[in-house]
Amino acid sequence: MQGETLYSLGEKPNSFAFVHTGLFRAFVRGENGDEFNKNFFSEGRFPGSMSSLLTDENSDLEVQALEDSEIIEINHQQYRDALFKFPDLMIFHIHYLEAHWLIEKEPREISLLQLEATERYLHFLHKFELILHRLPQFHIASYLGITPTQLSRIKKKIK
Repeated sequence: MQGETLYSLGEKPNSFAFVHTGLFRAFVRGENGDEFNKNFFSEGRFPGSMSSLLTDENSDLEVQALEDSEIIEINHQQYRDALFKFPDLMIFHIHYLEAHWLIEKEPREISLLQLEATERYLHFLHKFELILHRLPQFHIASYLGITPTQLSRIKKKIK
C-alpha cells in the first residue's frame, strides 16, 4: 500500500524485494528528522538495505512504497545459497549489481559533489525519465539535495 514501510530504519533485515508493480523510495533521516532520498525503485528493481543484508547489521535507511505495489519478497540467505547453485542466476545478479549499484551510483555521488543543482536536475530528468510523472516534486528535491522551493525555481528557469 502507498506510504507503507517495506524495510524500517534501524532494523536488521533478512530479505529484499522484487518490484512487480509500483514505486518505492529508499531514504535516510537527518538528525532533525529531514528525509533524504537515496534512490527510487520501480518495476524490475530490487529495493532493500543491501549493505545491512551483507553486513548483518541494522539498516541505515528505510524503504517506503510511493504507490500501491506488488512485490515478491526474497529471503536473502536462500537467495545467496541459490546464487552458488545456479550459475545463470549468479550471472544475472552480477550484471544487475554492476548496472544498478555501481554504474548508477558513482555518477550520482560525483554529481552531488561537483554539479550545481540545475545540472543535477537535468541529469535526474534523463535518468528517471520513465518514472518522472510518478514522483512527487518534494521527493525529487530531496533526491537532488535541494529544497522544493529551489526545485521550483530551477524548473521555472529552464522552461
